[in-house]
Amino acid sequence: MHTGITNAGSEGTNRVIKTVARDAYGFRNPENQRLRTRTATTRRHRGHLNPA
Repeated sequence: MHTGITNAGSEGTNRVIKTVARDAYGFRNPENQRLRTRTATTRRHRGHLNPA
């Protein structure tokens, strides 16, 4: 059965999160690592136009 549905978007986001978290490893403040990861996964940061 072929549905045409893919999880490529979520897999891409997970890859970005893991890469950024790995780069930010060792920050003195874990909150900074979390914020850096969250910022990297926003649409604006990834180069998408603002939908509004």
